[in-house]
Amino acid sequence: MSDIKLFRLSSGKATELLGDASDLEKPLQTLIEANLEPLLGIRFLATEYSTGKTHGGRIDSLGLDENNCPVILEYKRSVGENVINQGLFYLDWLMDHQAEFKLLVMDKLGNAAADAIDWSAPRLVCIAADFTKYDGHAVQQINRNIELIRYRRFGDELLLLELANATSGGNGRPTGGRAPKAAAIEATPLKPAARDRSFAEWLPLLPAHLAELLSSLEDYVMSLGDDVQRKELRLYLAFKRLKNFATVVAQKNRLLLYLHLNPADLGPLPAMGRDVSQQGHWGTGDVELSLTSQADLDTAKPLISMSYLGRSTTGQGRSDA
Repeated sequence: MSDIKLFRLSSGKATELLGDASDLEKPLQTLIEANLEPLLGIRFLATEYSTGKTHGGRIDSLGLDENNCPVILEYKRSVGENVINQGLFYLDWLMDHQAEFKLLVMDKLGNAAADAIDWSAPRLVCIAADFTKYDGHAVQQINRNIELIRYRRFGDELLLLELANATSGGNGRPTGGRAPKAAAIEATPLKPAARDRSFAEWLPLLPAHLAELLSSLEDYVMSLGDDVQRKELRLYLAFKRLKNFATVVAQKNRLLLYLHLNPADLGPLPAMGRDVSQQGHWGTGDVELSLTSQADLDTAKPLISMSYLGRSTTGQGRSDA
């Protein structure tokens, strides 16, 4: 178990709170499912979802994340349980049952969310009291989007979630698997038109100074902490910890950076910034910064750091039309 300690400070004295890392039971799964969006930025869809007679299994939890990617959550209830292999089995089932998943999203979240599902980066999230070094090594060898999250409870009021390991992969299948149909990646009626270029298509078209600026931006964001994950989605680039804290949309003459900050708490925004909490846009976050130069990036850095640290946040950024 990672050496994380939590203390209560009272009258100048520190008292350690002893955490509970016992096997994950059903009540804790239910608690996590009821709070998936504030905890992990995932919209809850179903619990103990049956994969049918052929596969003969039950997915612990199904969800749709803030980037509109399908998410399978599996909970490790005992030391001997191999949730990674089990989750990979369900991930393959999911890619073969996209229509069924879409109907589930349509029923729970509506037609707009169903139309916006992004099949390019389905995720497997494994939650456990702890993972072995072999679990971490196995994840790094697999070309999938897998996250290992440790939990610890401190009494009835405190729950700690820690990202133990994460890896980014392809579309949910090993190399050579069937490529999924590309889809929009907004959770609302805002959908990409046929003329919309993907983020990957924009990269070779960027002028030299913007390509260099994007590289500098990525270097800065990734340097903020070992827990930063880079997720390249169809229409934007996302940086996340347990949830997104920054997203980048490429355009012909600028980079649009969106941060998970509450504009009302920030005071006057820089000249290149604006409040987009009531406007539709690609990516997630309520503060938009238009970057065209290194000077713009230098101005943005304190706000990026603030978003990374989770200060002045509103939770999941809007991405609606």
